[in-house]
Amino acid sequence: MTKLEPGDRAPTFSLEDQEGRTVELSQFKGRKVLLFFYPKAMTPGCTRQACAVSESLGQLEELGVAALGVSPDPPERQKRFDEKHGLGFPLLADEENAAARAYGAWGTKNMYGKKYEGVIRSSYLIDEKGRILGAWNKIKPGDTVPRALEVLGE
Repeated sequence: MTKLEPGDRAPTFSLEDQEGRTVELSQFKGRKVLLFFYPKAMTPGCTRQACAVSESLGQLEELGVAALGVSPDPPERQKRFDEKHGLGFPLLADEENAAARAYGAWGTKNMYGKKYEGVIRSSYLIDEKGRILGAWNKIKPGDTVPRALEVLGE
C-alpha cells in the first residue's frame, strides 16, 4: 500500500461529484485542499466526519482551503448524503477505488475478526502546488479538521 508523506506529490484524480460534475485535483491549483476518504455515506462515523468538515467550511475557506470528501458510493448516494446533512462541498464517487488506492486509503480492514479490503478513513492536506502538507491514515472522524488546522498553524 502506498503511504503518502509530507512533501510527496498528491496523486491526480478525476471523479464525479454528487451533482454529476467531473472534479479533478488540478482544478484546485493555487488553493489548498483538505481531501478526506470515508468508507460509506450515511454511516455514523462517516456522517460525524463529513459534518465536522461542513461545520468548519467557513474557517477553512478563510484559510484558502477547499474541502473534498471521497468514498466508493455512487453519485446518487453522495447526493442523498449531502442533501440529508446539508454538507455543502463536493463529495466524490470513487466507485473503482482508484483514488483511494493511489492515496493509500485502501487496504485490509478487520471487523469482528473478519478481514476484508476497504476504504481506510484517511485525510490529506494538499498545498497550492499539489504537494502533501499532512497525511493521516486511520484517522478518527472528529480529527480530520483539527489535524489540518494544526498543520496550517491555526
